[in-house]
Amino acid sequence: MARNERRPRLDAPVETRRSLVRRPEYDAEMFGRVSERIARFIGTALFLVYMTVVIIVWVVWNTPWGPDRPRFDTYPFIFLTLMLSLQASYSAPLILLAQNRQEGRDRVNLEQDREANARAHADMEFLAREVAGLRMALGEVATRDFLRSELRSLLGELDERAEADGEGTDPPAGRETSRRT
Repeated sequence: MARNERRPRLDAPVETRRSLVRRPEYDAEMFGRVSERIARFIGTALFLVYMTVVIIVWVVWNTPWGPDRPRFDTYPFIFLTLMLSLQASYSAPLILLAQNRQEGRDRVNLEQDREANARAHADMEFLAREVAGLRMALGEVATRDFLRSELRSLLGELDERAEADGEGTDPPAGRETSRRT
């Protein structure tokens, strides 16, 4: 039994078919910006005021009170319900699209913040090591107070030796008898 049908091979790529109808092309970035603008407007108090005014006018126009006029949506307001459902069905995906775009921007900003924090942390660790090194080096350097105390003690020893060597002799010319403290 010979079959004329070709069986698809699993080890060969599938041939691409050309579509008879071309897919519409659109700029995704521009669509995203427009959806963000719409989502921003939907989230404002002005939008709520506009929607409230439209609904109140719609209900007042279509109620039987007042003068005779053509009513296009009577009491159960089915057409109003349909319009509000249509508005909600379009606004929900636009809001989600805007949130996804904002999430992407937030992710990039978070990564940049992490990198900046890592650099700042590394800089702080470096500065802490430098300050510790300076403290250790300053521990070995004689301070002004230490030098003064050492010089005072040496001067005291010299005075004691001078008094012990020449008790009662006059000090040499040019040497002052009063000391600065």
